[in-house]
Amino acid sequence: MAEPLLRVRDLVTTYPIRSALLRRKIGEVRAVDGVSFDIARGQTVGLVGESGSGKSTLARTVIGLEQAEAGSIEFQGTELVGLSARQMRPVRRDIQMVFQDPYTALNPRLTVRQILSEAWRIHPDLLPAQDWDEEVRRLLDVVGLDPQYADRYPHQFSGGQRQRVGIARALAVRPKLIVCDEAVSALDVSVQAQVLNLLDDLQAELGLTYLFIAHDLSVVRHISDEVIVMNRGQVVEHAPTDQLFADPQHEYTQTLLAAVPVVRPWNQESAA
Repeated sequence: MAEPLLRVRDLVTTYPIRSALLRRKIGEVRAVDGVSFDIARGQTVGLVGESGSGKSTLARTVIGLEQAEAGSIEFQGTELVGLSARQMRPVRRDIQMVFQDPYTALNPRLTVRQILSEAWRIHPDLLPAQDWDEEVRRLLDVVGLDPQYADRYPHQFSGGQRQRVGIARALAVRPKLIVCDEAVSALDVSVQAQVLNLLDDLQAELGLTYLFIAHDLSVVRHISDEVIVMNRGQVVEHAPTDQLFADPQHEYTQTLLAAVPVVRPWNQESAA
């Protein structure tokens, strides 16, 4: 078997509990508690669980926004746990994140052109400055936005358009893995479908790999090849998508699936 793009083993991430007086540490919460999984290249792995299950903390730990207490994160065979910020910089080009709220994820003081160009200022070897304008136009076209919008500010866009800008920003550094943290949960259902189709198309065209976090099981079922179910910081089930939805093994997974609303056709006779 080919080496996985991302390999996580026994990952632990904790948050301190501090006293109200003097802010001394009196305990800790294990938000991620011994999690292990692999993601193959070109695959989409869905990550589900109720609020507080540790999904977002896991995502933030994988990309280096949170510090792991223990365990291992290997990306393309390189161990990430323990790397300094300087050592992580080249890795960040290959792992990008699309955040949940498109209204707060973009700097309101910058135009779309400036938002996308910021990546090339940080990584100047990626693209010569004379090519920035052309690449901005290309990225906007790729995510389905008019290139003429490049000099608009975030407040001039709808929620779905802002999320497309967020996706364009992630693509600007030509990543291999994109972590989508509730990337469509703040959008209307019709806009969700557009963004999900866009992510599918980009994966097929660019060979991207996704870790897709959501609480909406229907969304996860639509986009994922495999699904990881988390509860209280631990993985309770991990299976191919069709298998998990057809025959969930863990009681918690069964409870999640049982809670999904079922749409039934209106029966006028029974209503009468």
